[in-house]
Amino acid sequence: MRLIQTIKNIFKIEELRKRLVYTFLLILVYRLGSFVVLPGIDSAMLANMQNFSQEGLVGLLNMFSGGAFGNASIFALGVMPYISASIVIQLLGIFVPSFRKMQMEGESGRRKMNQYTRLLTIGILCIQGPAYMAALHQQIPEAAFVAVNQLGWSNFWFNLVSTVILIGGTMFVMWLGERITDRGIGNGISIIIMIGIIARLPLAFTAELGEKLNATTGGILMFIVELVILFFVIVAAVALVQGTRKVPVQYAKRVIGNKQYGGARQYIPLKINAAGVMPIIFAQAMMLLPLVFSQFDATRGLAATLSNYTGFWYNFIFALLIIAFTYFYTAVTVNPTMMAEEMKKNGGFIPGVKPGKKTVEYLDTIMSRVTLPGSIFLAIIAILPAFAMLLGVNNQFASFYGGTSLLILVGVSLDTLQQIESHLLMRHYDGLMKTGRLSGRSGL
Repeated sequence: MRLIQTIKNIFKIEELRKRLVYTFLLILVYRLGSFVVLPGIDSAMLANMQNFSQEGLVGLLNMFSGGAFGNASIFALGVMPYISASIVIQLLGIFVPSFRKMQMEGESGRRKMNQYTRLLTIGILCIQGPAYMAALHQQIPEAAFVAVNQLGWSNFWFNLVSTVILIGGTMFVMWLGERITDRGIGNGISIIIMIGIIARLPLAFTAELGEKLNATTGGILMFIVELVILFFVIVAAVALVQGTRKVPVQYAKRVIGNKQYGGARQYIPLKINAAGVMPIIFAQAMMLLPLVFSQFDATRGLAATLSNYTGFWYNFIFALLIIAFTYFYTAVTVNPTMMAEEMKKNGGFIPGVKPGKKTVEYLDTIMSRVTLPGSIFLAIIAILPAFAMLLGVNNQFASFYGGTSLLILVGVSLDTLQQIESHLLMRHYDGLMKTGRLSGRSGL
């Protein structure tokens, strides 16, 4: 009954209702565009491309694009170029003084950074577009290129036109994401990625259920056990996303006129996993390097060992890379020096710790201690799909037992639900939860 009442409350709020409908309509446009094949390609001959886009970093690209990569769609490159450009601009804001100054200029600085991100996205697309067309020529038969074989186009002009269409498709997806952020619910780019992942879930679920139904004995029981395990993995992922360590900050009293203000104790929430899913993405990219050495006879055996997704050495090295990248990404995104300066500027201090260098060292130590269990936990969740495959779970369904898919689903869902709850509480309705409040990745 409470769920039904909550849904009624959501649709009673006109602004929230309009935002939800607007978001659903833009998502529908995105999903329809994911099935529009590039002009001049026979969609009936894309089976090899779809098989090619199931594993490794290519599988990650296909997941982020909601299957558009394997469909040779106009949205094939998805939002990954934009994400890559955002990461580069973010890192420049840490290491380059001019970009750091731009970050501190407020709204005008944010607009400049967004403009640079878009320009860099186009630059990345100009590289990825021809690379994608080259992969198409390798993975599908030449007879599939109708524009070349029947209309007499040269490969150069066909690839050039297709690259322009791919660039336009990604820019359109970016525009959809920005519109969802401005006039819809949640972060648009994150929601587009999440929808792409969810789109794969029904097919994976059906395939796993079909395999268990065809099993001779105990198939249904095993499927129920798999769902129970998946539930506990989701609970663990929620704990990883929401987990924080609170650092107490005491603000000095200020006398204004004859009254005293301030003096209250507040907390800085340091995230257990401040790096999000980026360490997994970086580590997966690094684990593709052994494929380069598979072409040589001397290193073919070692490359095969390191490329076995369910093997010990692959998952061991993968976990170590995730831990290392978690520390790296946390170090470049969480700046203890800036936090200490902000505290000092606002008259705050950590009880028992001297302001200045000692505060920076204290925050850095706490962050390092918090990051260690978070990075290990993240590595365990990342390699869980390999254990699921070893236990007989279908490859497609196993990807939802951990890794990038699960963390994105959990994180984006919590952020979106948090925004919906804020609208409900602002209109004096009960929130989504009976007790407490939802907290997403953006804070408590």
